Amino acid sequence: MFGLGNRTYEHFNGAAIGMDKQLTQLGATRLGELGAGDDDNSMEDDFIHWQEGFWPLLTEALGTTTTTATTTGQQELAYNVIEKNTEESFVFLGELGDTQQITTYNAKRPYPAPLELYDLTPTSSEQRHCLHLDIDLTGSNMSYTTGDHLGIWPTNNETEVSLIAYLFGWDDMRMDQVISVMPTDPMGKAPFPQPTTLRAALRHYLDIAQIPSRSTLELLIPYCTDDKVKSFFQNLIDNKDEYRTVVVDGVYNLGQLVSLASENTQGVLKNVPLPVVLECYSRLQPRYYSISSSSSESATTVSATAVTLQYHPTPERTVYGVNTNYLWALHQVVVNNTSPMPKYIVDGPRQQYLDEQDGKMKAKIPVHIRQSNFRLPSLSNTPVIMVGPGTGVAPFRGFVRERVYQKQVKGEQVGTTILFFGCRRSDEDYLYRDEWPELFGALGGSSRMITAFSREPNQKKVYVQHRLAEHGEEMWNLLNQGAYFYVCGDAKYMAKDVQQAVIDMSKQFGGYSDEKGVSFVQQLRKSGRYVEDVWA
Repeated sequence: MFGLGNRTYEHFNGAAIGMDKQLTQLGATRLGELGAGDDDNSMEDDFIHWQEGFWPLLTEALGTTTTTATTTGQQELAYNVIEKNTEESFVFLGELGDTQQITTYNAKRPYPAPLELYDLTPTSSEQRHCLHLDIDLTGSNMSYTTGDHLGIWPTNNETEVSLIAYLFGWDDMRMDQVISVMPTDPMGKAPFPQPTTLRAALRHYLDIAQIPSRSTLELLIPYCTDDKVKSFFQNLIDNKDEYRTVVVDGVYNLGQLVSLASENTQGVLKNVPLPVVLECYSRLQPRYYSISSSSSESATTVSATAVTLQYHPTPERTVYGVNTNYLWALHQVVVNNTSPMPKYIVDGPRQQYLDEQDGKMKAKIPVHIRQSNFRLPSLSNTPVIMVGPGTGVAPFRGFVRERVYQKQVKGEQVGTTILFFGCRRSDEDYLYRDEWPELFGALGGSSRMITAFSREPNQKKVYVQHRLAEHGEEMWNLLNQGAYFYVCGDAKYMAKDVQQAVIDMSKQFGGYSDEKGVSFVQQLRKSGRYVEDVWA
């Protein structure tokens, strides 16, 4: 048994551990150790370490020998690539899903939705921007419920696309050659829509920004013509600590990594067969955002909140988040009429996503709705406590607007609604600042917003867990009245600190022991009254 997980979450590898326990109780005998892959570190290294001990045990248990690509040195390719020389009736140039006139839109066939974009942080002193998106679902037959997630399908930036073409020695003719990619396994699936072009695959279908695994580097070594690159890759393969320091901590994708290894990289990987190249990349996946609108108030317009991600592994390097910088590029083109950096092709396949109407640019993006268990209580008079710093406030904007709708339009009694919100500075990234007074004023009573600012001038750092502790007795009383407790945002630090704050209030105001405090939170979780929407 080898499990997949992320150590920042509470139930790390919970599925594998639970399955292992049940199988053992039923009389099964596990071969070797229970493997626990940790995506917060290096899942690949965890798996390699685990399988090194597993294969000999399996061989012994079967009383035979095992033959794998690793032991024989033979490489079994996952794909066959067929170049199309004849005229195709239709070539996918970035379209997602079936192109026929089908009215059902979902994760397999995203809807190209019109959208409006607004910069929520125009006064930010840093190069961080938080965007509000209003997405029109009219005509899509898609619907959402307050608390659901919006999936947005991104586009890779042209700098990375050009770098890959440069390394593998692909000119424009090669990039626009029509190809079909078929799995060698009869039961396998095509990696992306077929037929297509290399340019479309790199731009819309492949995750070329992903960090390459050591097995990916090993896949490329036989085709390396540059001794510097070959030696560099081999060192990373042989030394997992070096790999973690250079590649993982440095946040290098494959193209950037090759550029780090050698000064002259043009065509340095030109001998790599295309099927091998395709095995280096997984499918470009949608990015999910908590919906920040109320489905009762706004059934056909879904809102999302996204902060542009830019990492600085070293002072001279900037790593751009794939989707948020794609959205910022859209904003620059549509709202500011300027060229973004890095460059994105924001008009989409066949220029379907960008159009000029009445002298203004109008944009579309491919989206779908994903259902969530992040829901308000079924009874509107139930108290709720919400903790959402930064963009973690997004679903709570939807929650608060939903409760205002329940009270003002439906005439329902609405319970106490408390929102703990944290950001850096009140004058820069206080999201939706102008909306909150009116919304909480409409709810009335003791409903309110409690803020925490961590970079306010001439003040000490204050985080949401500190504010939660300050209002601990009131929050404890609300929990004893049946309140639901919601947390949205960072899983690694914030969510754990907030949970500890709840445990601490149970000790201070309930007289609980450490053990009973932990049990109290666990019981809230089991009853669906402690709900998290967090990410690593």
